Amino acid sequence: MATLNSSSTLSSTFYLTGIPGYEEFHHWISIPFCVLYLVGIMGNCTILHIVRTDPRLHEPMYYFLAMLSLSDMGMSMPTMISLFRVLWSISREIQFNTCVVQMFFIHTFSFTESSVLLAMAFDCYVAMCHPLRYATILTPRLITKIGIVALLRSAFAMTPILVRLAFFPFCHSHILSHSYCLHQDMIRLACADTMFNVIYGLILVIVLWGMDSLGIFVSYMCILHSILRIASREGRLKALNTCASHICVVLILYVPMIGLSIVHRFAKHSSPLIHVFMAHVYLLVPPVLNPIIYSVKTKQICQGVLHLLFPTKISSAMM
Repeated sequence: MATLNSSSTLSSTFYLTGIPGYEEFHHWISIPFCVLYLVGIMGNCTILHIVRTDPRLHEPMYYFLAMLSLSDMGMSMPTMISLFRVLWSISREIQFNTCVVQMFFIHTFSFTESSVLLAMAFDCYVAMCHPLRYATILTPRLITKIGIVALLRSAFAMTPILVRLAFFPFCHSHILSHSYCLHQDMIRLACADTMFNVIYGLILVIVLWGMDSLGIFVSYMCILHSILRIASREGRLKALNTCASHICVVLILYVPMIGLSIVHRFAKHSSPLIHVFMAHVYLLVPPVLNPIIYSVKTKQICQGVLHLLFPTKISSAMM
């Protein structure tokens, strides 16, 4: 009975990995990670605060931007506690249930962010191609429905493979490749037929990310067609500049996302540092850069940030 209990306890406990080969420098490595997390959290909280408090920003574009900030935080914050527990040598252990919950948040909000980017591309399309019908098409009710559907679609899509993990025996190594839990990393440790999870996960990526990226591509083809019909060069540049920030955000999400998927599926025997680097880029870069991009490229957000930092000077300048 004691042996059985010991085996059961072992099977529910996993061990996270920091930066392989640099364990003695973990405390120093934690400093830039801490800075990045703080920048990401403060940036996204600032965006949310500005959109909530400024009545001029109560428009579809900024509501979608607020959804993007929430998705960024939902994707990166679940990793923060376990990462610093590893880097600060507090504990490398993580229980199976905690690991599954962490996976759920990371993957669900990753897919949700992709859906929000599709909604933002649709917003750009309506604003460029049907400006007179903008307010009647993108109503508050439709925006709310888009946000709810994006979240529920991602959550329901992830549920089957995460529930199935509970029935897998983990009789080999319990050491994960990262300082947080990813589905791709977990199933390689299972002592069972994981074909369903592998195929379902691949289909999920192709269908959800594929549909979203195709929708974004079609939206921008229509936008480009509309822009080319503008007579003046200044008008075309202004229209392109309006969509530039969204295009940057799309690339920031999809490039690391595709890179991480490729590394996990086709470069399993490559250096562990490559896996760790790609995983951290995927989870940290979008939350850090997205608020910066929109603060720099969007005039209203930039003014909101300046007003938040220098309320007296901005108020006197506007009078």
